[in-house]
This record gives sequence, C-alpha cells and structure tokens, in this order.
Amino acid sequence: MTSGSGTGSTSRSVLTLAGVELKQVRGALQGFLKPEMVRRYVCKIDHEVRSHVELNWVGRDIVTVLPTVRRLALGIICSAVLGQEAAHFKESLCTDFVTLGKAILSFPVKIPFSRFSKGMTASAKIRKAITNIAQKKQESLLHAGHGAAGNDFITYMLILCSQGVHSLTMEDIVDNAMSLIVGAHETSSVLITFMIRYLAGEQDILDKVTKEQDEIASNKKPEDALTWDDVAKMKYTWKVAMETLRTVPPVFGSFRTATKDIEYQGYHIPKGWKVFAAQSVTHMDAQIFHEPHNFDPTRFEKFVPPYCYMPFGGGPRMCPGNEFARVEIMVAMHYLVRQFRWKIMCKEETYKRDPKPTPSLGLPIKLNIRSMP
Repeated sequence: MTSGSGTGSTSRSVLTLAGVELKQVRGALQGFLKPEMVRRYVCKIDHEVRSHVELNWVGRDIVTVLPTVRRLALGIICSAVLGQEAAHFKESLCTDFVTLGKAILSFPVKIPFSRFSKGMTASAKIRKAITNIAQKKQESLLHAGHGAAGNDFITYMLILCSQGVHSLTMEDIVDNAMSLIVGAHETSSVLITFMIRYLAGEQDILDKVTKEQDEIASNKKPEDALTWDDVAKMKYTWKVAMETLRTVPPVFGSFRTATKDIEYQGYHIPKGWKVFAAQSVTHMDAQIFHEPHNFDPTRFEKFVPPYCYMPFGGGPRMCPGNEFARVEIMVAMHYLVRQFRWKIMCKEETYKRDPKPTPSLGLPIKLNIRSMP
C-alpha cells in the first residue's frame, strides 16, 4: 500500500511515495536526520528553547500552552529546514501553518471559506515562500561551488541533487521541506502540551523529572548549552514522553491506498481504495498495557511486545525525524521543569482530535517561578 494524501499534491513527498522512489527520498531524509547530524543541532535547539522561554514564559502569570509551544516547535524545525531564513519565515507564516494544520483531514471540496479551501490557500502561500528560499539557496550554491555545506535541509537536498544522489526536482524538494515542517511542529507541540498537562496533576512524576534534570544541570555552568550526552541521560523524562504518546498519540493513524486487490481477515479491499490504519488502538489494550488508563511512565521499564507501541510508526514509513523530536522535547522540558511550576486553570477542559489532540481552550495554565532547592 502507499500513503494516502489529503492535500491533493502530485509532487514526490515522502508521505505519498512508494517502492524505489520512497526508498530514494527516505534515504536522503534519513541522511539529514540521522543521529550524527541531529547531534550537531542540539546547541541550536538549546538556543531556540532558551530564547523562547525568556520571551514567552518568563514574567508571565498565565500562558496558553498549545499556541505558545507551537511557535517554539515551528521555530526549531524551520531553523533546521530553512537555516538563516527561518526567523522571518516563521513570523510571517505562523497563522498559515495553523490554518493548514486544521485542513489536513478536511473534506476535499474547494468551497469558498471552507476549511479545505482555506487550507489550500495557506498551503500555496507557504509553498511559495519556501520555493523563494530554495531558489536563493540554489543560486548561492552555484556561486559557492563544491565547498558548500548543507547545514539546513534544503541546502543539503540541493547538494545531493547536484551530486546525482536523488532525482528530486525543486518542486519535490519544496514539498518534502513543507511536509517536514508541518509534521514535525504539529506533533511536537501536541506532545509538549500534554506532558505539561499530565505533570500538573502528577506531583511524584514531576518531582522525578525535576530531579533528573537538576542532576544534569548540576554538572554545567548556567550559560552552558545542553549536549547530546545530556539528552541521553534524560531517561526517565523520555519515559514520561513515551507514556504521553501512549495515552494521547498526536497521530491516531494514517491513510493508505491499496496498490492491488487484497484480502484481509475476510474483507476484500479493491485496488485504489483508501484504508485508514489506526496503529494506536493497541495503546489502551489491557492485555498489552496493565491498567492502560493510568499514567505510569515506569511501564516502559518492562518489555513491550513488538508492533504494540509505534508512536513513530514502523517499517519503511517510520518517522525519519524521531531522534530530532526526542532532542527537541527533552531540551524544552529541561528548561520548563527547572524554571517553572504550573496549575491547570480549567480542570474541566476537554480535548478533541481535529485531527490532532487539541485542548478546547489551548490549555491555559497559571505559571509560577520555581523555588530552587
């Protein structure tokens, strides 16, 4: 099966390719997002998080978490994908990304002022801006010659193209850049939001996370950035993230298109039909996870059967940016739990999937500076 797409795009994005083409493009993506490359970004992510916290959290009594951390996540992934041009791009198109995110699973009929129509307009605006950046980078590469370094995703892909590693066109590179930005910042912001939501009501878990982060900070000067090795020590904090992904998966499932007629458990699925695969239904199965409705990060200290927990997918379509996401989440939580304490302002606030888990009020919290021990 191939991935289904709700955008109507015909360009070759990693989300829509299959077979040899998927392998080629995914290989290029993995080359950029492999641990050795992500290691170089830890310092940059640290800087992004510190700046964001100082600007949007320090000195505030009330913070609405989801839109706030969405701006953080957008800034981080834009920096990795676009490089120096990220700051202006993020500020000018932040609202368009929200509009596009809401339209991803909307009914695909272009009626004026519908969610789908607004999403298509936002998509075109974002794509145009990324194309302009990519074209300027291509011109710079022509002047720089073979000595150019691929420090951002677009430059990296353009260099590989010039070396014949892949056959993606400029349109394809732009589409994959857009897929990375949309997918990465939406899912990361949801995860951070719900970690904050859970930690507000789980004092014992918050204390353990804080203790782990304080121990890491105790070996550094206040001005020192976190490192790859520091992130690797955040084992309990990552278990909290994993438990959050289990209970509130940012991506409930995905569409696939049948490439041929298939039979599955007595059902006939004709070629060309769309199938929705809900990989996360196992997360609340009591036969797999004991007392699944309890929030218990220690459950990940035990063995989890294969294919029962796949928050980043699996196989050839496993999220290529899982290591990048891990670093981003851990760095963000390091600075938040060490500096602040918070209370949920509306304990009755619910959330909906539209298409990702979204608190109805955006999760407003009452913020206090943490009393350091």
